[in-house]
Amino acid sequence: MAEIKIDPTLGPVLARTGDERAVLESFLDFHRGIVLRKVAGLSDADARRRLVPSRTTLAGLVKHLTMVERNWFPALLAPGPGEVHVTGEADAADSFALDGSDTIESLVAGYERACARSREVAARFDLDHVVPQPQLGEVSLRWILTHMIEETARHAGHADILRELTDGSTGAI
Repeated sequence: MAEIKIDPTLGPVLARTGDERAVLESFLDFHRGIVLRKVAGLSDADARRRLVPSRTTLAGLVKHLTMVERNWFPALLAPGPGEVHVTGEADAADSFALDGSDTIESLVAGYERACARSREVAARFDLDHVVPQPQLGEVSLRWILTHMIEETARHAGHADILRELTDGSTGAI
């Protein structure tokens, strides 16, 4: 039987025997990284290009995921002044909208900052920590991490398709 070679730099591979938190966090970071790799090297015009009937663009996905990070970690777990957890479908749809000041560089920097803040906030709580959530009643940090893996992975898949349509690039790495 041929030996299976797995890139040992992949977080989920490194955490394969880790505790639950290490596994959850490594999968989330893996998918965050895929999103960033999908927009790497793109021009602003390519990142903004609409290739599907919806308003979904590569740049819009990064902007949306930035809002999602802020919404599910700081705004819900440890809200500061002015941080409010948004629940409306209109807010989610609007989070894809780009304005004139949005560049792929600024969007990536904002997403990286949001992810770092999410990691910082999550690190302060146990997986069993529960907070109120307006639509669901309450959620645990474990649930938030699992939801964020799903949300980020789903949009990483969208980004994969959009990047392939943009310049033919494929693959997660």
